[in-house]
Amino acid sequence: MEFIRACDDLAGAVSDAVAGMVGTPEAGEFVKMGADGTPTKLIDQVAEDIVVDYFRSHPCCRRLISEELGCADMGGERGTIFLDPVDGTYNAVVGIPFYALSIAYAEEGVVQQGYVRNLATNETFHAVRGRGAFLDGHPIRVSSSSLLQESAMSVYGGRKSDPARVLGLGRHIRRWRLLGASALELCYVGCGRIDGFVDLRGTLRVTDAAAGMLVCEEAGGTVSDLEGNALVFPDEVAVGRSLVATNGIVHNKVIEYLR
Repeated sequence: MEFIRACDDLAGAVSDAVAGMVGTPEAGEFVKMGADGTPTKLIDQVAEDIVVDYFRSHPCCRRLISEELGCADMGGERGTIFLDPVDGTYNAVVGIPFYALSIAYAEEGVVQQGYVRNLATNETFHAVRGRGAFLDGHPIRVSSSSLLQESAMSVYGGRKSDPARVLGLGRHIRRWRLLGASALELCYVGCGRIDGFVDLRGTLRVTDAAAGMLVCEEAGGTVSDLEGNALVFPDEVAVGRSLVATNGIVHNKVIEYLR
C-alpha cells in the first residue's frame, strides 16, 4: 500500500498545481508534441513534472512510461509505472469536471496496483491485484445489469472506426454516455455507475487504461479486445488499442453485436 499512499500525496500535489489553470486558455497552451504523438498542453506538462520528479527522488520502479515523456529510467530495481498525468485533458482545459490522474504499477508486464483520482471532485479509485477495488477506501462492485436494453454504456467511435459496429451495438443500449476520460470511465464500470465502456477508436494507450482496467477487473468486471480476447498493450505509447469493458454479465452480448 506504500504505492497507493504515494499516489495520494501526488494526487494532492497535482490537484493543487493545476486547480488555478482549469478552464483557462493557459491550461491549453501548446508545449510540445508528446511521445504518444498528440499535443502536450501546459496542464499535462505541469502535472507530469510533479509525478516524474517524485518518482525520480523516490525510485520505486525501474522505468516510467508516460504519454508526454515516453519511457524514462527511474533508477529503481524493478517494475514499471504507467502514467497519464491528466486523462481527459480537453475536459480540464474547458472546465468540465471529469479529468483524472491515472497511475499504475506493473511487474513483469502484469499490473499489480492501480490508482485513478478525479482531479475535479477528488473521488479516488484504487485497486490491488487479488485484493479488490475501492472508491474512497470503500469496496466497490460492478453492476448486476443483465439486459443490454436496460444498460447504460459509454461508447466511443471515431473517424476511422466502422460506424456499423457502433450502430449495431447502439441499437441495443438504453443510455449512451460519452464522458471524455477513459481511466475514469473504466472505474465507473467498476463501481456500477455504468454497465460498460467500449472504445472502438484504436487510440487507447496503456497509459490511459492500465490503472482503470485493474479497478474494473478487481471489482468483478471483464476487459477484452473487440473479439473478446485478452487485451495486450505494447509499452509504446504511440500505439493504441480498442477495448471493451463491462460488468461481465453482458460482455458476450456486447462482443456479439460488435461483430
